[in-house]
Amino acid sequence: MKLNVGIVGLPNVGKSTIFNALIQNIKAEVANYPFCTIEPNVGVVAVPDERLFKIAEVEKSAKVTPATIEFVDIAGLVKGASKGEGLGNQFLSHIRKVAAIAQVLRCFEDPEIVHVEGSIDPVRDAEIIELELILADLQSVEKRIARIEKVAKSGDKKAKKELEVLFKAKEVLESFSTLRSKKEFFSEEELKLLSSTLFPLTLKPMMYIANVSEGDLPDGEGNPYVKALKEKADKEGIPVIILCGKVESELVALSPEERTEYLEMLGLSEPGLYKMIKKGYELLDLITFFTAGPRETRAWTIKKGTKAPQAAGEIHSDMEKGFIAAEVLSWEDFVKAGSFSKARELGMLRIEGKDYEVKDGDLIYFRFNV
Repeated sequence: MKLNVGIVGLPNVGKSTIFNALIQNIKAEVANYPFCTIEPNVGVVAVPDERLFKIAEVEKSAKVTPATIEFVDIAGLVKGASKGEGLGNQFLSHIRKVAAIAQVLRCFEDPEIVHVEGSIDPVRDAEIIELELILADLQSVEKRIARIEKVAKSGDKKAKKELEVLFKAKEVLESFSTLRSKKEFFSEEELKLLSSTLFPLTLKPMMYIANVSEGDLPDGEGNPYVKALKEKADKEGIPVIILCGKVESELVALSPEERTEYLEMLGLSEPGLYKMIKKGYELLDLITFFTAGPRETRAWTIKKGTKAPQAAGEIHSDMEKGFIAAEVLSWEDFVKAGSFSKARELGMLRIEGKDYEVKDGDLIYFRFNV
């Protein structure tokens, strides 16, 4: 499964506006990155990371390549999607392929933009999508149970174990709860089994994107819709990102200087989309390590907990096969020292072996032999 985030939401909540701004904004910000839109509704964007450019400045690299993350603008959903209403089947098939979900929720009034439900209520909207995902997962679980029961009755131990897990999942879903909210009811092994056989929609990590009006920036304070959404999100452990789709679209057309001035006027330190990208990275349990040299300084994406040889394999498979050791230092120490050689003199550089777990922000030089 790709490391990607699906952007979902009801019609007319600003989902596609945010997706389009996301794509164009990051393209404008990182001019030297070979940006691409794979399909009309899929975009690969750079992860904003000041550390990368600070390292490149010290190293005087000719090229800077950021880490990336994929965002997918998924077909709009309507009530009854789990039964095939609207573009329901398309929506559910696309969302099943993503690793995390960013749910856009409308938190602004605009008489010219009609809400599909007739009124503004982000909590209700979130519950509509949540219910459709729960019902879709319940259908998948029931179909799987029907197939596995026959095998389990024959005495197959593996099937019996899976059936136990499926009935636990069915109980959770029938109580109209997401599997994500009841993860403590399952062991790690059971969660892996569910993920590998069903790809449950309600087990995917999620964030809420509160789409507010310009006057509600920077934090949505005083907006009753945002307040209600945050109360729901806090109970369920779902992060909330506040942004204004209209503002994010306007930022695209501005020069870097104008953009900075506009953000300051709004009380923002960075575009809301940057927060969205960073949170998506976090939801996917990803971290960044760096490599640097005169030709290129680059950020690499790996899962948290990745060992040094596998991290080297992200650069090239031969580096993993022939891994000898990794010379490691933190990016801060490198910037302070001013060069690898100086960092080595100051004792900042460490030699790590095959069992070293790469940390976020590590700057690494891999030793390998092929």
